[in-house]
Amino acid sequence: MNSTIRTTDAPSWVRTWGASPQAPDNSVSSLEPFADATLRQLVRISGGGRRIRLRLSNEYGNAPLTVGAARVALAADDEGGLQDGSSQAVTFSGRPTVTVPTGTPVLSDPVDLAVDDLARLAISLYLPGHVGTATCHGTFHTLGWLAAGDATTRARLPAGATPLPAQALITALEVQPHSPTRTVAVLGDSRVDGIGSTPGADRRWTDLLAERLHADGSPTRCVVSQGIGGNRLLNHGVGTAALARFDRDILATPGLGHVVIAVGNDLVFSYAPRTEENAAFLAMFPGEPVGVDDVIAAHLQAAARTRAHGAKLYAATIAPYGGSEMYSREGDKAREQINTWIRTSGAFDAVLDFDAAWRDPADPSRIRDDLHMGDHLHGSDAGYAALAESIDLALFG
Repeated sequence: MNSTIRTTDAPSWVRTWGASPQAPDNSVSSLEPFADATLRQLVRISGGGRRIRLRLSNEYGNAPLTVGAARVALAADDEGGLQDGSSQAVTFSGRPTVTVPTGTPVLSDPVDLAVDDLARLAISLYLPGHVGTATCHGTFHTLGWLAAGDATTRARLPAGATPLPAQALITALEVQPHSPTRTVAVLGDSRVDGIGSTPGADRRWTDLLAERLHADGSPTRCVVSQGIGGNRLLNHGVGTAALARFDRDILATPGLGHVVIAVGNDLVFSYAPRTEENAAFLAMFPGEPVGVDDVIAAHLQAAARTRAHGAKLYAATIAPYGGSEMYSREGDKAREQINTWIRTSGAFDAVLDFDAAWRDPADPSRIRDDLHMGDHLHGSDAGYAALAESIDLALFG
């Protein structure tokens, strides 16, 4: 046995940030193949703690992935700079390098770096070998760069570093908190992933909910977004179907206390007009169309699996999308039926009424003009702020 391997107080770990891993196919932004390069990415955690650890993923890679060096530091700015004296080496089973088998994740050893609530971290990974297919997350809301060679110890990125088009390899950060806390894990689609919000500014509604919880002094301080743009509950397409990734992305969350289900694309794409303009986009979403009963059954599956893990389950109503290219009257009628069931069924511990927060009183099939990004489907910064403000913080007490 390797005597350098340390045991940890595993039950005290909670997840403070996450990004659901995706295959780097033509439906998401991804990295071109590279070798002998450093990835440096900035992420803002939700809850702080006395130690942290990283979860990396090669789940969608096509070959073993070797990490030659890894470091984590407090971010100094939006340009990849590190705060003086904060950079710490990351090890794996006591070693500075690790080879991650194809199709698997890896968890780092604990790093003795104290981090505040809402702290911004810079994570640097040196990849010495050829990386042809990097597991990624397609909606890029963090900032990141690709630099030649091993730049993990550099306080400033070298000249020639290029912006990353997608989050890569890092799928979660966990902390050992200073006091007991729980995590809110949010299963969602593009509206959870924050499409339409300002990239790199932490303006998704999950980011803003974390800020509200901290300002309120809530004992629940960690909020983790597991949204994938274009994701559906029942069918694969853009990302693994939400019910298929539910155990990995939600139920396996350390410190899980609350689950939010906010996926509305099944009905949107099933009832979308089959026009020449929509054909190429809708081709990314295979499978038979689903109806109201199918979506209800999917929610009930999520409810049963959540309660088996002792967590509370909240469901979000599906916000309107009238005026978008995906809109149809039949789809909107199905959306209203689902929302009525979510509000009245008693299947959930509580309901987050996002439909009420966004709908235009003059036309409830549409989002208010001051709350969407211009496509009548996704929120703006103001729109996601409205969702965050609509949530009763007492639900997480």
